[in-house]
Amino acid sequence: MLKQTTRRTLAPLSLALALATGGLALSSPALANPAAQPAAATAAPQGSALAAPAPLLQSADLKALLGQPGVRVLDIRADKDYATGHIPGAINTPYGKYRGPKENAGQLPSEAALTQLLQAAGVDRDTHVVVVHAGTDHTDFGAAARVYWTLKVGGLTRLSILDGGTKAWKAAGGALETSVPQVSPSQFSYRYDQEQIVTSEELAAALQSGSTPLLVDARPPRFFSGEARVDAAARYGTLPGAKSFDNAQFFPKDSATLKPASELKALVALSGADAAPAVSFCNTGHWAATNWFVMSEIAGNKAVKLYPASVVEWSQAERPMQNQPSRVTALVQDIKRAFDK
Repeated sequence: MLKQTTRRTLAPLSLALALATGGLALSSPALANPAAQPAAATAAPQGSALAAPAPLLQSADLKALLGQPGVRVLDIRADKDYATGHIPGAINTPYGKYRGPKENAGQLPSEAALTQLLQAAGVDRDTHVVVVHAGTDHTDFGAAARVYWTLKVGGLTRLSILDGGTKAWKAAGGALETSVPQVSPSQFSYRYDQEQIVTSEELAAALQSGSTPLLVDARPPRFFSGEARVDAAARYGTLPGAKSFDNAQFFPKDSATLKPASELKALVALSGADAAPAVSFCNTGHWAATNWFVMSEIAGNKAVKLYPASVVEWSQAERPMQNQPSRVTALVQDIKRAFDK
């Protein structure tokens, strides 16, 4: 649970140093498809002779991988959607299994729960996991990115996302099946790498000392400006000093697939997160995961980290917020939100 991470109260200098150095010597995966060129040289994970695969796959890339040993496709749609048809060989691990409680879905599930989930799916440390979402819209990509991030901070290094998910797979003529494959459970043990996880306590300490890294708010502008909030957030507004960068900018209008790599990298440079240490956040670490994925895995800035509990947790404590409206304005906005439901 998140409690595991919030117990630690690291000095702000530690956070700054960790961000500046990338925290860990993570591999720099390359891209395999023409639309997304390699961000950096491919590296083998520590203790393994296997090279890291491309973080983003197209349907043709996945077709070539199906049936190969050591490849596991994880379908993260709801079980009822999985049952109607899924990519051959895919195992269903619904997105909700990677999320926290209703009070804040951004909180981290327990290591025991993730261990059980991944063992049942036959995922081991060297497995090449391909995460497949529904692909209904750009927001849905955040689910795949959050799962990718969760697997990465749990020690897996051979990870990819199918760009466009199941929808793109079907559009490319990919077959679906309804039979549930039988796989042998693995012995994988999930452990959070705390150095890759930004906590509220770390950010609060960094703010207090004036050593805050670049804070990137991945939400639509109305959230950033304090005009909108989700129910679980206690207050409107954003983190002090944050910069708005709506994750939707990484997708063509009305598209569920990412823009070409060259455009993604240009956008990351525009955000200021192409080289500087940065922290990506949103409401519950969903949209923020998309920004983290593009900035870290596509653009190659390993000094970008994710704040999984994000504004929902931040706003529930007595911490400073920027763009917070007056009490009267907040009350009016709350009434409007209630009528809009």
